[in-house]
Amino acid sequence: MSRLKRRRILSIVATDSTFARATVRGGGEVWVGKCIHCNRKLTVAANGEPIGHATIEHIIPRTHGGDDQLENLALACARCNTEKGVRHDVRRADDPKLTAVVERLQHRRRERWRDPVPT
Repeated sequence: MSRLKRRRILSIVATDSTFARATVRGGGEVWVGKCIHCNRKLTVAANGEPIGHATIEHIIPRTHGGDDQLENLALACARCNTEKGVRHDVRRADDPKLTAVVERLQHRRRERWRDPVPT
């Protein structure tokens, strides 16, 4: 995994309140939070490497103009992220089902948002 992707994941962790604090697990420091879709537990190593099935979710799909701004990114389990991609991201941008999913995820992201601690 690229260094840029690991940094992006750590930026998401820093702005998602479900990743409350780093803990020690298996001799290393990890962050534990929740999938934006199903609240399944997700674990990320201190260096930004996902442990298990954590993936980057683009709330507004890239195919519909979504970008890599932190407000448009969240962490999701691979199952949920893949399912959204297969079921919704392929729809037209104005499709009511896609719109509903995007609005729900944007709302969850705003609820979970926290400003990152300055370093």
